Amino acid sequence: MSTFAKFDAADYLDSEEMIAEYLTAALEDENPDVFLAAIADVAKARGMSAIAQSTGLGRESLYKALAPGAKPRYDTILKVLHGLGVKLTVTV
Repeated sequence: MSTFAKFDAADYLDSEEMIAEYLTAALEDENPDVFLAAIADVAKARGMSAIAQSTGLGRESLYKALAPGAKPRYDTILKVLHGLGVKLTVTV
């Protein structure tokens, strides 16, 4: 019987380009939980403690805000994105 390691997207988010593509693809999904999960993956790849520190949020609060089904405030998401060094843009 062979066993496989659980897939973790954070293991593959190793460049700015990959992170940008990943978040862009997640934003295209109608389910907002997909984008939250993507932000959580990027935060994990960058180091949750470092993101918590740069945003001024507690590490536990950060985990809660990015948990599946969470309804984080807009300003919380902006803080996290800023802490990740990510900027959202709108195009027509």
